[in-house]
Amino acid sequence: MDLQAAQIRIEQLKEWIAKHDFLYYVKDNPQISDQEYDQLMQELIQLEGNFPELLTVDSPTQRVGGEPLPFFEKVEHSSPMLSLGNAFNVDDLRDFDRRVKQHVGEHSVKYVCELKIDGLAVSLRYEAGMFVQGATRGDGSIGEDITLNLRTIRSLPLKLTEPRTIEVRGEAFMPKPAFEKINRLRAEQGEALFANPRNVAAGSLRQLDPKLAAARELDIFLYGVGSLEGEHVDSHSEALDYLETLGFKVNPKRRLFASMEEVIEFVEAWTLKRSELPYEIDGLVVKVDSFAQQQELGSTARSPRWAVAYKFPAEEAVTVLEDIEVSVGRTGVVTPTAILQAVSLAGTTVQRASLHNEDIIREKGLMLGDQVIVKKAGDIIPEIVAVLAERRTGAEQPFSMPTECPECDSALVRLEDEVALRCINPSCPAHIREGMIHFVSRNAMNIDGLGERLITQLFNHKLVNGVADLYFLNRDELLRLERMGEKSVENLLNGIEASKQNSLERLVFGLGIRLVGVKAARTLSQHLLTMDQLMNVTEEELVAIDEIGPKMAQSVVTYFQNEQVRETIERLRSAGVNLEYTGPRVEQIQADSPFGGKTVVITGTLEQMTRKEAQTAIEERGGKVSGSVSSRTDFVVAGESAGSKLRRAEELNVTVLNEEQFLSML
Repeated sequence: MDLQAAQIRIEQLKEWIAKHDFLYYVKDNPQISDQEYDQLMQELIQLEGNFPELLTVDSPTQRVGGEPLPFFEKVEHSSPMLSLGNAFNVDDLRDFDRRVKQHVGEHSVKYVCELKIDGLAVSLRYEAGMFVQGATRGDGSIGEDITLNLRTIRSLPLKLTEPRTIEVRGEAFMPKPAFEKINRLRAEQGEALFANPRNVAAGSLRQLDPKLAAARELDIFLYGVGSLEGEHVDSHSEALDYLETLGFKVNPKRRLFASMEEVIEFVEAWTLKRSELPYEIDGLVVKVDSFAQQQELGSTARSPRWAVAYKFPAEEAVTVLEDIEVSVGRTGVVTPTAILQAVSLAGTTVQRASLHNEDIIREKGLMLGDQVIVKKAGDIIPEIVAVLAERRTGAEQPFSMPTECPECDSALVRLEDEVALRCINPSCPAHIREGMIHFVSRNAMNIDGLGERLITQLFNHKLVNGVADLYFLNRDELLRLERMGEKSVENLLNGIEASKQNSLERLVFGLGIRLVGVKAARTLSQHLLTMDQLMNVTEEELVAIDEIGPKMAQSVVTYFQNEQVRETIERLRSAGVNLEYTGPRVEQIQADSPFGGKTVVITGTLEQMTRKEAQTAIEERGGKVSGSVSSRTDFVVAGESAGSKLRRAEELNVTVLNEEQFLSML
């Protein structure tokens, strides 16, 4: 075949494959078998291999993911990607309707209702009909270039049906079947399960290796236009219809209504049947349809006045309390956990719920065999809301907390002013094992390659019996463990060696001293500077340090009086573990950082770090993170879907930072 014939055939194959991708992934209406589709794709791959000069960016063969990127470039959006204000009940929706009509009058306001997909907001740019760039929302003005990862989404057209230059907005997400599949595979491989589809979608699109994104079977719905050249549309509903004609996947469940009462009926209907969808939604979005009215209403600095996001209430389900299991943590606290008959809740299968302590069990009146109402607090943590006592049959059994430790049979005690039962045996296997899991964790010594499964394996094989033993592990012994090959052992030993250079605060936190968290460990290290000074400090000296109270001071002094603890420190010293603080001093931090001595409140969802990471970053720079906004607040960091705290900050004229400004100050 000559070059001209190859070019004609390649264009024909690309057109056919794009058509069948559209029918399969967008219209859910396949017209050829998987085998026939694979034959078309294989022929195209072979022709492009024989004639590489004919390979173009819009070829469906380019969806597999290219080489890993060193980092993400920044992208400026053509128009801001604003976050939406929230409505939590029908009264909020009626208030939104009233505010809209106060601006544009009572005449003919129509609303478009769309399902609020629980995924990652993205912006896509096409030039002359060709997909050229995709980006995250970022701070609304500037996002990250994730073009190569977005190319791997089969429902996203690489070439439009018309040669338009357009920037569109959408939500990338992981369908429920794909989420269940990936968690099933992780379970088979003994890996930790993902919490929900949204986290997987967001994480997949922010991987530097596009091949990882390609393997995740993501999808996308388009919900808006950022900019459009050469075409005029008057309303949002017209814009969505036009996006469909260009080949975009637009959610078919959208509806246009002439009144807010019709919107409310639609919202209430989807609140009940959201679980029927093959993807997760966390609410609905209500938008004024007319673009002229949208322009008249305008926007605040954070959100448009012509749209609102209705958020679903926490989903609840009824299931059976089959058992209550108790476990011992690193501090000896015995925690009861409810074992439930499996139930689907907010997109995940729930079989366990924390009961926190014995008093909670007593307050709720729980009995084994009870039917209970379960919900996810913040759609994340399962908890038992109530017992359906009226449904009892008489077969239910009372539950009593054990009086002896389930791990070492020592008597459990309840310390003064505490509700928790504790095992106070320092040699308890659970103490040691859980303490080691904490020691290697991310905020502590952060040892790559060491997780709960491997720690348990090391402990069961008697290779370790305390944290210091980790620094004396033998390569040959490790190679004899299950699933530990040469490369795994090498990575583990390298991770252990690297952890020796950590600054003192990581070690202090990793030791698991009662009442000493990440922030307190940093404060102690910044003021005392060395482990030797920390081991010999007095309660009076500790209380003199800002934010160290009497109980924590007593806990620290008592901890280091233990001879076993001192022996552990000496073994760590002999292994070459750093015992000094190497970070910036308190005075230097407060002088150099804009957060030094400032009170900061974080609200909403940040794109580029978790709230915990943001808090740590602020505290490392001498700032204090508070949970509420007051006249003493210096900054409010406002992420996506910021709510009442942002409004309070605006009322008090507190300085509000968007994520980009916050990161710049860091």
